[in-house]
Amino acid sequence: MKVFERLESQVRTYSRSFPAVFEKAKGSFLYDAQGKRYIDFFCGAGSLNYGHNNPAIKAAILNYLKSDGVVHGLDMATSAKGRFLEQFESVILAPRGMEYRIQFTGPTGTNAVEAALKLARKIKKRSNIIAFTNGFHGLSSGSLAVTARSFYRNEAFINRSNVSFMPFDGYFGKDTNTIDYIRQFIEDGSSGIDLPAAVIVETVQAEGGVRVAAKKWLQELQTLCQEFDMLLIVDDIQVGCGRTGTFFSFEPAQIKPELVILSKSISGFGLPMSLVLIKPALDQWEPGEHTGTFRGNNLAFVSGTEALRYWENECLSDAIKQKSRMLADILQGLAERYPHLDPQARGAGLIHGFEISSPQISQQVAREAFNRGLIIELCGAKDNVLKFIPALTIEEEVLQEGLEVIDQSIKSVLQKSAGA
Repeated sequence: MKVFERLESQVRTYSRSFPAVFEKAKGSFLYDAQGKRYIDFFCGAGSLNYGHNNPAIKAAILNYLKSDGVVHGLDMATSAKGRFLEQFESVILAPRGMEYRIQFTGPTGTNAVEAALKLARKIKKRSNIIAFTNGFHGLSSGSLAVTARSFYRNEAFINRSNVSFMPFDGYFGKDTNTIDYIRQFIEDGSSGIDLPAAVIVETVQAEGGVRVAAKKWLQELQTLCQEFDMLLIVDDIQVGCGRTGTFFSFEPAQIKPELVILSKSISGFGLPMSLVLIKPALDQWEPGEHTGTFRGNNLAFVSGTEALRYWENECLSDAIKQKSRMLADILQGLAERYPHLDPQARGAGLIHGFEISSPQISQQVAREAFNRGLIIELCGAKDNVLKFIPALTIEEEVLQEGLEVIDQSIKSVLQKSAGA
């Protein structure tokens, strides 16, 4: 439809990568206006962990609407919010021995990042923040300041001071412990690095190329924060809510962040909701000190409450781990089958990356996959990493089918390149 090119801003992006008009969606499938079926390995950029139009979640929303339940309520107390809070406490926090206050922020992940950074600076009365190479935390001004990629940073002609970028795990290769590097900068009063209020980190850098921090590195990072009185902020926007196999991505490392940021799949249905988990002693906001009109998306509370039922037992977590092994094995097989692409396969749970040394080839593979009925996003600093983020509920046979499309797409691109 020409209306998109005629009226929508040039800033649009995914409609360029996936040039179709989508009309319906169910489970792990999208359907365009002509009825063509696409397997979805994009999953709303991680916002649809439980699939499109999940029937149980959809039923909860429809029932709530039929009852004339409150939809917009600012931060007023509503029954829907109360049920979500109780469910989150009983299903997520209490079984893990966690104590957090919950701050509902504006509706997108960057709103929650802004709130967490602002609170950390207020608490510590220091302005500097440590962020990491290849990190992505959003594109509003405060979040952009802790986002590393120059593509996003260069167009914003603003002051982005008070952030010190440090090397993420593995940035200098597997033999260099970057925690030691960071400690040296903080200890040295002549390094030029002001003592930070907080460190913000993704345990898996999704947009950064699916770079997975080691458990030991995360544990040492927490120790470093404790040693120098810095708050540890974990951005779990894309890799939380079960994406790595446990509800929080940092659970396997057994760390205890002071602040945790959740968004994307916390609503379970693609409805906007973001929140910050705050250790009780750090909940030092004055009433109304950080506010916003859309902190009360009650439909998201309803859908999120229903989505949390998936975490009442270990069934989904076990299924994710099984499918993760399958995904990792097949991607490793592809890496061995096409060694001349200099590929690397890596990931955790149901977020995996397949890096191809040539950005041109990786982009051609993604386009070919789309033509063959598979939606997959590229990530990494050079857009040369195929990012696999299917629904956590995807059937194994659908996952297998999608991976076969990737294999066929690589083969097709290489054949065309050889014949050119």
